[in-house]
Order: sequence, then structure tokens, then C-alpha cells
Amino acid sequence: MRLRVLVYFWPNVGDGIQSVNEVSSWVEEKRSAYLYRIVASCEAGTPRQKLFLNLAREAEAQAAIWEKKALQAGGTIPPFEPDVRSRVVAGLVRRHGPRRLRTVLAAMKVRGMSVYASNSGQAVPHQIDESGHHSGLSGGGNLRAAVFGVNDGLISNASLILGVAGANAETATILLTGAAGLVAGAFSMAAGEYVSVRSQREMYEYQIGLEREELAQYPEEEALELALIYEARGVNPDDALRTAKQIIADPERALDTLAREELGLNPDELGSPWGAALSSFISFGVGGLIPLLPFLFALGRHNLVAVIALTAVALFSVGATLSLFTGRNAILSGLRMLAIGATAGSITYFIGAWLGVNLA
Repeated sequence: MRLRVLVYFWPNVGDGIQSVNEVSSWVEEKRSAYLYRIVASCEAGTPRQKLFLNLAREAEAQAAIWEKKALQAGGTIPPFEPDVRSRVVAGLVRRHGPRRLRTVLAAMKVRGMSVYASNSGQAVPHQIDESGHHSGLSGGGNLRAAVFGVNDGLISNASLILGVAGANAETATILLTGAAGLVAGAFSMAAGEYVSVRSQREMYEYQIGLEREELAQYPEEEALELALIYEARGVNPDDALRTAKQIIADPERALDTLAREELGLNPDELGSPWGAALSSFISFGVGGLIPLLPFLFALGRHNLVAVIALTAVALFSVGATLSLFTGRNAILSGLRMLAIGATAGSITYFIGAWLGVNLA
């Protein structure tokens, strides 16, 4: 409210704020152009080089628009120098390649990251449907995340229980340790998933806000950027431009398409932070409960054998289930997961046994 009063009584303050915003937008576009050129240099000799060089030129053109508006509002344009963050990201891109840094680049307003969606690393043609989306397979979704959550709980808690059992701890101690590991691990997984999904949503909301402003300021330039991405995917240039203009004509449709094609994000797969946290908590808890069951039912001297048997069956089942997402042989996938769990459990058991002897 105080800011509004100041702007009302002193109009020049409002002009100053406007020029600051426009200079900030100018800096963002110049930074994007700088990073586009870094990415283009890493893609030398590939079809993507042309895409990112063209996007760099578009960013420079948009920066010129903001520069003109800032000067008209009485602002001053300083010489552009990449900030520390931009230089660090540029160095990482040069070292590791833009594919690995695509999420970071998207967060820094570098568009066209969807060209790295293909595992082949090539810019392949995609059939554009009426909504402007390209065809392709999405991730495994919630079911895959739940399976991984069960797997994490299973391996971590089974290893913890075997490690404590290797130290010849009492049954009550093992039960308490396993229960504490289950609860702590479930909360840790839930917190991690919440932060991860919340951060992804915040990045999406911030970036889509920028896209909304740019659509209002220069829709033609946004259409050209989108057409360049389609063209890099193998679409005929005329068809790409016509499709892009049709999409940009509908603001809501345009925002959804730009999120997918420029940011490489699928708004439908962002999910709810609380939903992801609850799902992770439950799935980890289910996995962590399995090796704890023999101690809950007090099987006596057969506890450890029952833990190993239950855990082995569960690990094999999880591995076989994951074959649904990988397309690999279910038996081999199950055996691989069993081998991984057996290795982790054996190591922690022998470490526990060694510590039990040396600390006794």
C-alpha cells in the first residue's frame, strides 16, 4: 500500500519502477542469448546448433524491445556482463553438455530444451497434433514412483535390521531399530518428494509467468521461437510457422504448448507436492515394514531367516514389476534387484558383526 501511495503522489517513482522492470527483462534476454550461444557451441555440427543460434538472435531482438522501452521510461542500459551464476552454468554446460543441464537451463530462461527429450540425443521429427503437442511417451508416472518407494524402504530397512542383527542385538533392540528406521525413512522420503515437486512447480509457475508476459509483449517473436523448435524437430518450416501462429493465437493453449516445447515441462505430470509426499511416505513404509514383520510376529530364532526370505521374495517382485517400465525380461530384472539387495544386506550384516565384536 505504501508503494502505491508513493507512486500516486510522485509519478516519477512509477516511471523509475517501470524502467527497472524493463531493464531487468533486458538483462534476462541478454543472459538467455549468452547461454543460447554457449549451448550452440556445444552442438557444433548438429541440427540443434542452428536452432540455438536462431534462438539467440530472437533473444537479442527481444532484448532490443526491452531496451527501447527502458530508455523511453527514462532508464539507462548498462553494458551487459554475464553474472556469476550464468558463467558457472556456462562452464558446466561446456563440461557436461546441455542435455545434462537442461533443467538448469530451462530455469534460466533458455528455451528449446524439449529437443533433448529423445534418448537418442537426436532432433527427431514428431507429429504435431491439433493442440501443438508432439507425440511421445511420458514417464512411468505415480505407479513407477510408488514401486521405487517400496524398493527404497525394503532395501534400506532390511539392511538396517541385518546390520543390527549382525551385532547380536536383542530382539527388542532390532524391533525398535527397524521401527525407527521405517518411520524416519518414510518421513525423509516424504519431505524429499515434497521439496522436489514443490520446487518443480515453483519453477514452472515462475517460467510460465514470464511466458505470459512475453506473449502479451511480443507474440510474433514467441511464435517464431516456437516455429524454430518445431523446425529443429524436422517439421517443414512453413508448416512449423503456420502451426506456431495458430497456437500463439490462443493464449491458454499457447502457454501450455510453450511449457512443453520451450521449457520441456509437462504441466499434467507436475502433480501435487502433498500428494507426492503422502505417496512416498506410504510406499516407503510398506517396503520398510516387510523385513520388520518377522519380529512383529515374534518368530524367535527363525526371525533372521524369515527376514531374509521375505526380503528376497519382495526384492524379486519389485525387480520383476520394474520390467514393466524398462521392457526387460522380468526374471532377469527380478534377479538383478535381488542381487543388489543381497549385496547391500550382506555388507551391512558383516559390518554390524564386526562392530559388535570390536565394541563389545
